[in-house]
Amino acid sequence: MAGLFVTGTDTDVGKTHIALGLMAALQQRGLCVAAMKPVSAGCELGGSEGDRSLRNDDALQLSAQSSLSIPYQTLNPYAFEPAIAPHIAAQKVDVTMRLDVLQRACAEIEAQADVVVVEGAGGWLVPVNARETLADLAVALGFPVVLVVGVRLGCISHALLSAESIRARGLTLAGWVANEISTQAVCVEENIAALSQRLQAPLLGRVPFDGQAGAERTAASLNITPLLASVSAGGSP
Repeated sequence: MAGLFVTGTDTDVGKTHIALGLMAALQQRGLCVAAMKPVSAGCELGGSEGDRSLRNDDALQLSAQSSLSIPYQTLNPYAFEPAIAPHIAAQKVDVTMRLDVLQRACAEIEAQADVVVVEGAGGWLVPVNARETLADLAVALGFPVVLVVGVRLGCISHALLSAESIRARGLTLAGWVANEISTQAVCVEENIAALSQRLQAPLLGRVPFDGQAGAERTAASLNITPLLASVSAGGSP
């Protein structure tokens, strides 16, 4: 029973895309893999008749890839309709998100799987409530962290700041993924080279831009061997 916490350098850098690929790669190793999306926004009403509730597309994709059938409310405990920062969406409906609720849900999933892949929302320091961020959740869970870098202008500083903050909290940066999120990006090779020299963590893969790529194709671009020891050891360096 172990896990990975997937974060990104920003919103819209392809965290779900990479999380699905990581899940597929772990499943190819014969592991029972489940997922969790603790907090989501931009949700729509879904579910079966008599169980209508807000559902998030990213969370549904993670659920579909999971080796187990996990109740949606456990996989995604906090779901909000507006596509805005989750803590602001929560304030608008008088909800206070709590880390202990998220920890209990994750523990329930973790108890059933070999590995649980937890995908954050936005970047590393997205607020959960007035005092805590998703980084605090990552610390509470203690999982190794995978950083998804959307390769574009500004990604070097964003990635290095994220890595510094991850390590400052006593967590292991188990690896990073260079996700090519646009065909219009410039200096892609130079950006990846600069990050490879500076991040001091394994480059798990370079994922080319492909709007139609499924989990299996993404998995083919990833080398998860460096992750396996980190998952077994937990999140502390």
